[in-house]
Amino acid sequence: MVGVGVTIIGAGVVGLAVARELGFCSEQVLVLEKESAPGKGISSRNSEVVHAGIYYPEGSLKAALCVEGSAMLRAYCAKTGVPLKKIGKVIVAASRKEEQALEDLCRKGTANGARDLRMLSGKELKKREPNVRGVCALFSPHTGIIDSHRLVRSLEIQCLAQGAAILYRTTLFAVEKAASGFTCRARGPGGEPYSFASRVVINAAGLDADEVASLAGIDVDASGCRIYPVKGEYFRVGAAKQGLVSGLVYPVPKRNLMGLGVHATKDLSGSLRLGPNALPAKSRSYEVDPSHAQAFFESARQMLPFLEPADLAPDMAGIRPKIQRPGEPVKDFVVRHEAGQGLAGMINLIGIESPGLTSCLSLGRYVADMVRKSGLAS
Repeated sequence: MVGVGVTIIGAGVVGLAVARELGFCSEQVLVLEKESAPGKGISSRNSEVVHAGIYYPEGSLKAALCVEGSAMLRAYCAKTGVPLKKIGKVIVAASRKEEQALEDLCRKGTANGARDLRMLSGKELKKREPNVRGVCALFSPHTGIIDSHRLVRSLEIQCLAQGAAILYRTTLFAVEKAASGFTCRARGPGGEPYSFASRVVINAAGLDADEVASLAGIDVDASGCRIYPVKGEYFRVGAAKQGLVSGLVYPVPKRNLMGLGVHATKDLSGSLRLGPNALPAKSRSYEVDPSHAQAFFESARQMLPFLEPADLAPDMAGIRPKIQRPGEPVKDFVVRHEAGQGLAGMINLIGIESPGLTSCLSLGRYVADMVRKSGLAS
């Protein structure tokens, strides 16, 4: 049976970042991806925001890896030419009742290591964003936007240059523990099944990560790894009003909300989008329901009074791999070596939603360090 050193399931931005960091491995690194190209799922269907680390609980992996990953992305993009622009973000209080929540966010973000956060008065907000309405705001100057598609392609090129093999249109359908690692079974583009041995298996399968964990015999409910997918739609603002906002504009997040609330984001072309909403995903459909435009308008018009319903047109949608049910407290990333489950050599990355894009390089380093320290590869 053919054997490899490390098999990574998923060629999204996180799986590729892990493969890149495993360039030190003396054995073959193999990446399996069910789609025809890299990053076609979560990695490319999001706001493309490089977060500062404001929202996440102190001491969490999300907080630490977001702050570290943001700095790593800036350095990586400067070196490789992947477009990244630091445009700043304001989190806007619609009333004085929300001012305390903003101050709490400022303290949390500062404790997490988010740099140079400061409160803006209503007058200062108006100076920065003349067309945004709010009584005050929290300003994050180092929040930015990135071309996620170019980032994915750049990471793919680096992985291939280091000798990693990436198999597209290939689906893992079985994984069993063996004496010296795992026996993996997959189907390639032609549909024929085949088997191979792998000393290490790293599950970075995004929306399918709980299914991959289940293949290895892990009880995803008992281990808190069941994915409850949440769909987020975006609506684009018409060209005539795209220039009325210069940076990112967010509302104050509600407690235990499935997302951060409908916010206004810019992309690198200067376009303005609203989104995402948060709806339980009943399928993998990425269609946007045009009838939701009114709800988007009503959600955003308090912050963006210049909007009219006719300004909004359906744009795109993404699906987030949340591991908490609606209404439950936010859960941290799961990044776990499953030796305690009798699966030494299997590392699961589950629930890698936002700030997964921001954290991709730091997640890659974190997993590579886990591989080294566990003696799984050299």
